[in-house]
Amino acid sequence: MPELPEVETVRMGLLPVLEGHVFTKVETRRGDLRIPFPNDFAGRLTGRRVARLLRRAKYLLGELDGGETLVIHLGMSGRMSVYVEGKARKIGQYVYDTAPASAGQGKHDHVVMETDVPARIVFTDHRRFGLMTLVPTDTLDEHPLFKGLGIEPLGDEFDGKWLSAALKGKKTSIKSALLDQRVIAGLGNIYVCEALYRARISPRRKASTVSGPRSAPLAAAIKSVLREAVKAGGSSLRDHKRVDGELGDFQHHFAVYGREGEPCPGCKGKVRRIVQAGRSTFYCPSCQK
Repeated sequence: MPELPEVETVRMGLLPVLEGHVFTKVETRRGDLRIPFPNDFAGRLTGRRVARLLRRAKYLLGELDGGETLVIHLGMSGRMSVYVEGKARKIGQYVYDTAPASAGQGKHDHVVMETDVPARIVFTDHRRFGLMTLVPTDTLDEHPLFKGLGIEPLGDEFDGKWLSAALKGKKTSIKSALLDQRVIAGLGNIYVCEALYRARISPRRKASTVSGPRSAPLAAAIKSVLREAVKAGGSSLRDHKRVDGELGDFQHHFAVYGREGEPCPGCKGKVRRIVQAGRSTFYCPSCQK
């Protein structure tokens, strides 16, 4: 499943063709994805301007001028592809090709959106674990998808002091605590492994023991690994691609994730894999205490 950096990469790619622009045509090819499309989904989007395109946790949020917000989750394999008229026309930091006649006609192309750039945006999802819905903007924080979500790790409020208070008294492992979306929103398995490595903290350690002096280095490690991953376009392990079809690059910079049995880049030890709460954890038992 795409984690925060991958979703943020998609948001950055969509910004120049969505934010400030109007949906001129929207088409759904089926009645549902993970959940049914809301009533008259295409009609409620058509003619609306996207005032702001934001990210909350692993969700994309398009605030519309009509008082609703378009909520998008990529699920396991969902992908947004963007095509702009004029071959190799440059928009921001991305380059898009003219849409071929088949763009949006594939078996797994479930939603096609046209905007006044003009641009075509195609949502493709082989497994249909993604979702698109519309939520009144003023009730968004109370919606079941967002109610109870934790702090944004790239926000200014997230620092060592905040993390120390959040971990105080927690009896779960630090790995499980960091993956809890009620604590930190959007942080996933890959980047927790990498951040714990950078902070030299064992994923087995009880979360409460990280409260205090260890929290500041860990908060800094979380921020740095996420920022570097966003800059690299995210990590492409299975399905993630940027909206221009290119792969992310951060998987080439993993220190521990997916490197079981390989030498630790910081010492003479070897990377070990264990399973915690059904998820693979990669770490160096020599470096991380």
